[in-house]
Parts: sequence; C-alpha cells; structure tokens
Amino acid sequence: MSLSFLTKQGHAIESVFDDLAKLRIAVFRDFPYLYEGSLDYEKEYLKTYANSERAFLFAVYDGDKMVGATTCIPLSDETAEVQAPFKDAGLDIDSIFYFGESILLSEYRGLGLGHRFFDEREKHAASFGTYKTTCFCSVERINHPAQPSDYRPNDAFWIKRKYHKVPELKATMEWPDIGETESTPKTMIFWMKESE
Repeated sequence: MSLSFLTKQGHAIESVFDDLAKLRIAVFRDFPYLYEGSLDYEKEYLKTYANSERAFLFAVYDGDKMVGATTCIPLSDETAEVQAPFKDAGLDIDSIFYFGESILLSEYRGLGLGHRFFDEREKHAASFGTYKTTCFCSVERINHPAQPSDYRPNDAFWIKRKYHKVPELKATMEWPDIGETESTPKTMIFWMKESE
C-alpha cells in the first residue's frame, strides 16, 4: 500500500470533484447514511466548497484512486441548512469553522487516517486565527432496521478528539435512502469543540 496525500484550497478543489463525488457516494452508502447518491447532485453540492476561498480539502490516494478525504469550510460560507441551527441559537457563525465529510474506504481504516483528517482540518481552521469553534454534524438513526449488528458509532472517537455533542443544535437534511428515488428528511446532530 503506497498512499499519497493531496491538499487543495478554495477553487482548486474543483479539480478533484469527480474523485471526491465518487468517494462520497461509495462511503455514504453504508449505515448510518444509507445514501443513494448521484454524481450530478454531488458536484452541485461541492460547488459550495469551490466557491469559498478558505475551504480546504485533504485527500488520500492509493495510486491514482482517491480512497479517503476530508473537507472544512467557514460556517459563514456553508449552505443555509447547515447555518440555520447556529443562527437560531444566536451563535456567531463568523467565529465557527465547519468540518464537512470525513470519509475513508473501509479497507483503509485503522491506519490513523481518521486522526490525520481531524489534525489537518483543525490546523487549517487555526491558521486564520479568527475561529473560536470547530464543528461537524452526524446523522441520527435510532432503531433503524438497516443497522448492522456489529455497528459502532464514532462517538467515542469524537469525544477522544475533545468534541462534545450538542443535542439542541439540529439540522434537517434530505437525501434518498438506498433503493429510493425520493429524498426524505434526516435529523443531523452537531458536535462542537472550542479552540484551545
């Protein structure tokens, strides 16, 4: 296994949209997201990152195949649905950096790349000196029939990274579940960490 790493910022992220979109679709098919993705939707969504000069991508390649990636962006540059719970709670979105996906094909897990993803994003957010908080969200699936018996949520990993769940900060996002054509609403719960 010969892994290489790639970083992109702002508009340059667009140069790897195809790789990133395919990886997002592959990884998010698994529980708990169960995402029936499409390249067209992915590329449209990813424009949010290409349009933000402070957005950041850190990607892992095995040869010429992207096998892992993570992104982050100032919350003020994210979509309205991601910003809404923070605005509703009266929080200053200009002081928060939002962490997008942290995705890795299953055969590359257990190599420390999950920690590397957080390290890279936290370093990028800190480089501006103006963001007091980092955050991300995860889908909430309670007693879902598709949950594998050996499923382990990432909560313990996130807590170890000093993030805490903020149950009152919730967003609703929609996507079609696997095998479906219509999008349905999903509850997303935010996790936050204050800068040290």
